[in-house]
Parts: sequence; C-alpha cells; structure tokens
Amino acid sequence: MKLSAVILAAGQGTRMKSSLPKVLHPLLGKPMAWYVSQVAREVTRSRPVMVVGHGAEQVQVALGEQAEYVLQQPQLGTGHAVRQAEPLLAGRADLLLVTYADMPLLTAQTIGALVEKAQVHDGPISMLTVTVSETRGFGRILRSPSGQVSGIIEEAQATPEQLDIHELNPGVYCFRTAWLWEALERLQLSPKGEYYLTDLVGMAVAEGAAIATLNVEDPGEVIGINTRIHLAQAEGLLRRRINEAWMLEGVSMVDPGNTYIEPGVTLGPDTTLWPGTYLHGDTHIGSGCEIGPDTIIWDSRVGDGCTLLASVVEGALIEDHVEIGPYCHLRKGAHLCSGVHMGNFGEVKNSTLGEGVKMGHFSYLGDAIVGAGANIGAGAITCNYDGTRKFPTEIGEGAFIGSDTMLVAPVKVGEGAKTGAGAVVTKDVPPHTLAVGVPARVIRELKE
Repeated sequence: MKLSAVILAAGQGTRMKSSLPKVLHPLLGKPMAWYVSQVAREVTRSRPVMVVGHGAEQVQVALGEQAEYVLQQPQLGTGHAVRQAEPLLAGRADLLLVTYADMPLLTAQTIGALVEKAQVHDGPISMLTVTVSETRGFGRILRSPSGQVSGIIEEAQATPEQLDIHELNPGVYCFRTAWLWEALERLQLSPKGEYYLTDLVGMAVAEGAAIATLNVEDPGEVIGINTRIHLAQAEGLLRRRINEAWMLEGVSMVDPGNTYIEPGVTLGPDTTLWPGTYLHGDTHIGSGCEIGPDTIIWDSRVGDGCTLLASVVEGALIEDHVEIGPYCHLRKGAHLCSGVHMGNFGEVKNSTLGEGVKMGHFSYLGDAIVGAGANIGAGAITCNYDGTRKFPTEIGEGAFIGSDTMLVAPVKVGEGAKTGAGAVVTKDVPPHTLAVGVPARVIRELKE
C-alpha cells in the first residue's frame, strides 16, 4: 500500500505567549516540527504534507524542503486542516498518516507499528492510544462492553465518569484514504464552529466499522507541547534519549543530566563528556577524547585523543591529540593540527597552527599560519586588523615568539627565528635571526 503523511502545524499556540510560531520553538537546536517531519519521512520514505496557518511563511522558511506545504485559512479545526491536503494527496496514497507538529517525541518505531497495524486492518481507521494518569487535555477513548472503540469524547464535554477514563487519544491516526476523503466531506460543524477529526471515529463506528488501536508503551512519546513547561519537559526526555543512545555506543558521561547533545552530532567510543558540555549543530568528535567540563562546541571537527577543558569552539577543525584550555576560544576557521597545545585564555581565529605548536596563555592568533613546532609565548598577539582590513601573519616552523610580542600584520617571521619579550614586530624577521625591541630589529643571527 502507498503511504503518505500529513502533519498538522497551523495552530497559533497562544499558551506559548510568543511571537514565534509554536511549532518552531526549538528542542536541542531544532524546531519541534523538524523532529516530526524526520519521523514521517523515515516511515513513509517521502516528504510529508504540512498544513500551515499561523506564521506559515516562517514555518516554510525554517523547515524548507523537509515538507510540502498547504495553507489552512481560515483555521476551522483538525478535520478541515486534513481536508486542505486532499488536492496534493488524492490518488497518491492508500494510507494516510496524520500527526501533529507539536508532538516531537514520537519515534519511527511507534509510527511504523501503527502503519503495520493499519495495513492488515480492514477498517478505515487505526489510531494510537495512551494510558496515563496525567491527561493533558486529551480526549477519552470510549469502549463498548466488548472492548471495541465506540467513540472519543473531548475533555471539555466529558461527564465525571468519563473523566475517570485514562485511556487517551493523542490524535495520531492512519486512515484508509478511499474512506477518508469522502468522510471528511460529511463532517458536521461543531458547536465551536470547527470540524474535528475525532468525529470520524464515531462516523466509522456508526457504519459498523471496527477501529484498530495501538497503545503507546512509552507515554513520553506523545507529550503534546502547549506551554513552555511542556517544552522543557519534552527537551529533558529528548536529551535523555539521545544521551542514553550514545552511552550504549561507548561514550561516557559523568553527569548525563547536565550534558547536552544535539541531533546530528557524532561521537567516537571511549570519549568522556564532563558536566556542562554542550555539543551543537554539525559537530563530530573522535574517540578517546576528554570534553569539558563546561565546554561548548559548535559545528566543529575534533579528532582522536583530544582534551578540551572549559573552552568554546566554533566552526573549528581540531586534529588528533590536541590539548586546549581551560578558557580557550576557537573561532571560525581555526585549524589546530595534531599535537597542538593551547594554554589557558588563548584565542584563535581563521588561523592554522601546524603540528606540535605550543601556544601560551593569554595569546591571540588571527589570520595567521604557524609552522610546525613553533612556540607562541604568553601574551603574544597578531595585530591583524587596521580598522578597515584584515592582514595575514606567517610564522615559520620552529620559530619562537617571545612573551607579549605584537606581530603587526602583514608580517612574516621566518623558520627558526625568535622575537624577544615585548617586541613589536612591524617588519619581516628573516629565518634563524633574533629580533627585539620597539619597533623590533634584528640583532643577530641564530645557529641553525
């Protein structure tokens, strides 16, 4: 059977009290709707149709090619929302998965199991249910004495006896489209002026059809996000899910509850993450590393056997067996080759440090190329910006840059050259010479 998915994302989300559309509020760096679209794509192997309304343009810009989009305007309920997708989907699918963009913790395993049930079920509707004590405003599943689903009652309309029912409807369905499109046309307007998908269950039962149900084993999967409290709860569950998966792959976490790993990050075995570690975006870390505590890494590559202590790394490439920190800052374009050591409070931007370079504390290198084995003394900096343009600095292999040296770019320090403490280098320093003073001048040659 051909399968497609519709994701309902048109709601305003007023309880979030935000100018940002609810479905774009982030969980571990991704909009909540992104997670739902990823699962739908995995299960259906095609792009879902996302029904948008409030903040439609923002949603489409944020999610891009993750989905196809249809606009629900005006917004007249969930049944009306699904009906907007019919022109795109009619004839494309035998089964239609319907879920919500504010339910980001549903897994492909659960959705896949629902689809499998729908494929063998003769009736028009298969749906998820969940049994929990905290009802979160979900409708109650009504069953006949024989145990068959007889209807769904919304919480606002439920009697006291019905409110005691704890089998709930999270609103995730798989419909047979041959029945669905025609049934949507027969939905009646509710007293609130909306068309509800839940009414389809009663229609199917009235026609003598059985409703197939799949009870969700982990209630956390069907947390619907309506407030920022729910958002925080969902992020905690998602973070635990990601962290546990990495620990099963051989990554150690000293305090998993205080470790933050976004989807898309990869980690090698025998790496240890200390508390306060935040790994963001397109970050990849090798094996046998020590990361943290209190280290933040964005969109960077870290090789094997590295130690990063209490530092910030953004858009950097770090090769094997590099040590940095505490309190270092690698900015975009920083490239530390194998065996580099950076002392505390060092900063590197758009620069390459060759193999085995040692960079002392309180130093800054910007727009520089540093040869292998060079030593950058404490407090040494490149003066790479004149207020208008950036200029490069080149430091040769085995060079020694004395403490508090200022390298006024553009400038070159040759292979094996040295600068004295406090030198202000405004002219090139030839290889194997010593330059001292302000401005620095060469005072003698050095033995190779």
